[in-house]
Amino acid sequence: MDTKLRIKNRIFALIKHSKHSLMKEFILTDTPTERAVLIGLITPHQSDAQSKEYLAELAFLAQTAGIEPIKNFVQRLEHSNPITFVGSGKLKEIAEYTEDEDNEVGMVIFDDELSPKQLRNLEAVLKVKIMDRTSLILDIFAVRAQSASAKTQVELAQYKYMLPRLTRLWSHLERQSSGGSGGLRMRGPGETQLETDKRIILDKISKLKEDLKLIDKQKSTQRKNRGKMVRVAFVGYTNVGKSTLMNVLSKSEVFAENKLFATLDTTVRKATIENLAFLLSDTVGFIRKLPTELIESFKSTLDEVREADLLVHVVDVSHPSFEEQFEVVNKTLSDINKEEKPSIVVFNKIDAFSYVEKEADDLMPPTRENISLDELKQTWMEKLDGKCVFISAKNKENIEELKEVLYARVKEIHIARFPHSDFLFQNYEDLE
Repeated sequence: MDTKLRIKNRIFALIKHSKHSLMKEFILTDTPTERAVLIGLITPHQSDAQSKEYLAELAFLAQTAGIEPIKNFVQRLEHSNPITFVGSGKLKEIAEYTEDEDNEVGMVIFDDELSPKQLRNLEAVLKVKIMDRTSLILDIFAVRAQSASAKTQVELAQYKYMLPRLTRLWSHLERQSSGGSGGLRMRGPGETQLETDKRIILDKISKLKEDLKLIDKQKSTQRKNRGKMVRVAFVGYTNVGKSTLMNVLSKSEVFAENKLFATLDTTVRKATIENLAFLLSDTVGFIRKLPTELIESFKSTLDEVREADLLVHVVDVSHPSFEEQFEVVNKTLSDINKEEKPSIVVFNKIDAFSYVEKEADDLMPPTRENISLDELKQTWMEKLDGKCVFISAKNKENIEELKEVLYARVKEIHIARFPHSDFLFQNYEDLE
């Protein structure tokens, strides 16, 4: 049998017969296909409010994957239990809930990445499908990927995630191992199969890496063929409206949807403001606890960010935790690109911004929920003078102001690259 076909058949069999397929392709639909409970922790490094917000985001991820979250379980611990993530008492409480047939629970999703040991122990106790935040994100990416590039990147990330978790898939065979003479233990079929599958997956990872090298080379050639036009890249948290804004500025029809990771493939469009043409690219959105495997695999996508002349950081100002999301994106950008680039911050969704005005006799200090948008602009955002704009891409509000700011920044970069063009710009402005 052809080697490639043998590897493909073995991987298919491995996934098909595993208790829980880590590479299951959920059908992303508005109709939930499975009911799940969500598990989170409150630790010295993760407050009550943060835990609540993270679980809300995990619920959104689940809904994006066609899963209906029906209940949250939260425990306060110094750190996650290395054996079962949560304590024994909380685990028993979760088990009692999942075993109740009236609840119809088919899955338990944990807000942090589980170790292979935790995953194995939890499956043994809860006897339902177990997922963690990483595997859920990987599954969503697997379904969202459209191009050959994105599919290859996601598949590589999935295999990297799966490799250290192979042991549990063959644990039922490991128990068949027998003792040997002189106290030596003979290798059982589980161990032999495990070694075989590890080798197969390592071969697959090696092949996918080679495929990505070719893809990276092709994309690099494509970027070079774009000439020396100024490149502007949209960056930001997932579901902040980057694709919608891309459609408004470039008059294109990039897919946009109110779901996490609606688009994975980088889209590049030509945009023109007045007499100035430049390139706009819409990149994959970031998220808290973004799997390391995905960051490494999406190198060719993130090269659009590395090679951009100007970054437009889009922020959903209506989100209760937009400041934390802002910092998450900045940290991720710092990790993938040490060179600081010129940037503009676009605070989007002002149409959805809301606040509760404090009562006159309320002496408590105002919280984020009590601050109006005008008051918010007078905080740290004031230091972004000339480098930020407040808009609604959905309602096309303040788009002209954004175009003016974008035009000025792109023109500045263009003139620095082509000094002689300054004369042309001056003549054009005189004619106007």
